[in-house]
Amino acid sequence: MPVIFRPDPDNPQPGVVHRRCPVCEWDGIVVVGSGDEEDCPQCHAPTEVQPPAKGAKNPHAAALGRLGGVRGGKARAEVLSAKRRTEIARNAALARWRKRR
Repeated sequence: MPVIFRPDPDNPQPGVVHRRCPVCEWDGIVVVGSGDEEDCPQCHAPTEVQPPAKGAKNPHAAALGRLGGVRGGKARAEVLSAKRRTEIARNAALARWRKRR
């Protein structure tokens, strides 16, 4: 699904809108600052805003989450000292034992 960015000087906070063309069946994510009518990039017909699906995730946020998840544990382990890792592990073990009682 293509992502198109159209800057809006009046609104510095861009929004993500899913649009669909009723003429050529094009659909894509358009990053815009205003709710104005946008034309289809293929046939230049007016497009319709598609309502977000229930449970749909923002693709940009999902990509950032994956990036942090891929790096997270390894990068954190490299930065922490052995003493701090031991302290974290001890606190985790105590929390697990407290839950069982």
